[in-house]
Amino acid sequence: MTLQNTSDAISSPQEAYILVVEDNVPNFVMIARLLAQMGVNHCEWKTSGWQVVQFAPTLPQVDLIIMDIDLPYEDGYQALRKIRSHPRLHETRVIALTATANQDEVNRAQAAGFDGFLSKPLDAERFPSQIRRILANESVWEWR
Repeated sequence: MTLQNTSDAISSPQEAYILVVEDNVPNFVMIARLLAQMGVNHCEWKTSGWQVVQFAPTLPQVDLIIMDIDLPYEDGYQALRKIRSHPRLHETRVIALTATANQDEVNRAQAAGFDGFLSKPLDAERFPSQIRRILANESVWEWR
């Protein structure tokens, strides 16, 4: 199976294949509902950094990974390093998601190679726009 990685802009959320890595069930449910309201038809869920590293390469396509930083087994930074080293995933957009939202954490996420940053709790009003911008290859670094 060949994994498609679309580093190009995605024209609509309906076309996007999104992998959410979140160990908190209520947070994942909120993200999944917001994505569904946007029309996202392809959303997968994993609960640890280790799981995303094992699972992402098995997907036929991954356009965006929304990944919590504070994950069990391997945190988001450790998982990102492995994702970036995978030949079929190295250009996949990966967005950091964390409740530890401050300028130091944003700087750390940028230095680590994340493609964007969203803070928890998510703003349900802004989230659809943020995801559309990310899918359009725009930079989103929002933590306030």
